[in-house]
Amino acid sequence: MKHLFSMSVLCLLLVGLSWEVGAFSEEDLKKLKATGNCVQCDLSGADLWSEDLSGADLTEANLAKANLTKTNLTKAILIKADLTEAHHLYGANLTGADLTEANLTKASLKRVNLTEANLTGADLTDANLIRAIFCGTTMQDGTMDNSGC
Repeated sequence: MKHLFSMSVLCLLLVGLSWEVGAFSEEDLKKLKATGNCVQCDLSGADLWSEDLSGADLTEANLAKANLTKTNLTKAILIKADLTEAHHLYGANLTGADLTEANLTKASLKRVNLTEANLTGADLTDANLIRAIFCGTTMQDGTMDNSGC
């Protein structure tokens, strides 16, 4: 009986800890949807699938592990945003987005449109760039990439 109790407590602790990992702020999500902006917000793990966030100011926002599949981020401001392990960016539109010094470590940018995006100083360590569209894209080192024009 004591062993069963210990196992129950352990399970509850694990569930509680997993709930916190990648947990976004409901208030921040409401703010984003209401205003279209969310500077320094915690949206980690949020489901933003197919949202229209064009022109949104997400400066220093935490978008780690967020679902941004097919999200419209045209001309969004993502300066110093954390997109670490954002595996769900498939088909997102980042045309003209400012990703200066953004953290895209291990992000999946597969089929992401980066036309005229600014990636100056961005961290793309281990990012998946398969079929990403580069046209007038400012790369991390300030060079221009027109390979997808």
